[in-house]
Amino acid sequence: MNVRYRIELSQAERGELTTMLSGGKHAARKLKRAQILLAADAGSSDDEIARTVAVGGSTVYRTKRHFVEGNLERALNEEQRPGAERKLTGKQEALLVATACASPPEGRARWTLKLLAGAMVKLTEHKSLSHETVRRRLAENGLKPWRKDMWCIPQVDGEYVARMEDVLDLYAEAPDPKRPVVCFDESPVQLIGEVRQPIPAKPGQFERYDYEYRRNGTVNLFVVLDVHRPWRKVKLTERRAAEDYAQCMRELVDVHYPEAEYIRVVQDNLSTHSGGALYQAFPPAEARRILRRLEFHYTPKHASWLNMVEIEIGVLRSQCLDRRIDDPKRLRREIAAWQRQRNAARARIKWMFTTDKARAKMGHAYPDTSKES
Repeated sequence: MNVRYRIELSQAERGELTTMLSGGKHAARKLKRAQILLAADAGSSDDEIARTVAVGGSTVYRTKRHFVEGNLERALNEEQRPGAERKLTGKQEALLVATACASPPEGRARWTLKLLAGAMVKLTEHKSLSHETVRRRLAENGLKPWRKDMWCIPQVDGEYVARMEDVLDLYAEAPDPKRPVVCFDESPVQLIGEVRQPIPAKPGQFERYDYEYRRNGTVNLFVVLDVHRPWRKVKLTERRAAEDYAQCMRELVDVHYPEAEYIRVVQDNLSTHSGGALYQAFPPAEARRILRRLEFHYTPKHASWLNMVEIEIGVLRSQCLDRRIDDPKRLRREIAAWQRQRNAARARIKWMFTTDKARAKMGHAYPDTSKES
């Protein structure tokens, strides 16, 4: 390393690197190269940079050389060194990918880089294989076998499709005050109190609260969202029994939409979400009166994502409930304030998924009707 490369960044390049480091949404290797370039531009020696950034001297040298001989992009995204051979052949890389996608060894919940490196040594002629080599090859294929996502995996059949398209067509209709469309759902909320007094935030220090907390029971939230106008209503109850659901339906008819001919209610398949709940709560004549003004539309089983109010509940949790609240009265006040503000702001859920998009995107999942019966 006899050649000494001098780094002189332009103002634009310094700004780009500084922004990259402050954002933090980049690979660690790329961020280290950005630190190397900024330190070199500031006049630090290679030894100082290697010690401060925690990299080898060769990494500092190559990063500076690629910047001087190439450009900023090449320095940040170092490719394989000229003349260096890939440790895994094409077939071996395919084997690595197949192994990472298979079940982990017995007794292990998931693959790790160490396990995969050991497996490849057994499956190939390599005497050893570094974790970094395995990581790079997996990254090229977009694989992180140590991660798993919990996902909704529905059984798509004719009934699923029929309910999905029914709900999507409702969302796509023009607003009709005489036949409003509302989404309905409920959500439990745990009442949590502090055991020790939190320490307020101050300059240079976050607010701190103790990891220990006190459970004060749970309450239930019934949430109603109008699909075609910026309005929502949250009702707090001690439980979510059939009688509570029936009361919500009566309020929907008599309080919230007294002038509507009938109200179309989108809801999931919970056992209490039925006309029978009203007959459990009211005399037959009253139950019948309310049901004449309601038209139920059910989302497919295992497809609550189709209920627009699920999004609204997520907003409520992130904007209002993401904290410790131990008293039902305070919780009711906080939710009421959130509701007033959101209604006043005329906040809406912008639903983009339509029946046509469902057929185009989920066509492979629709039942196959091409086969002759």
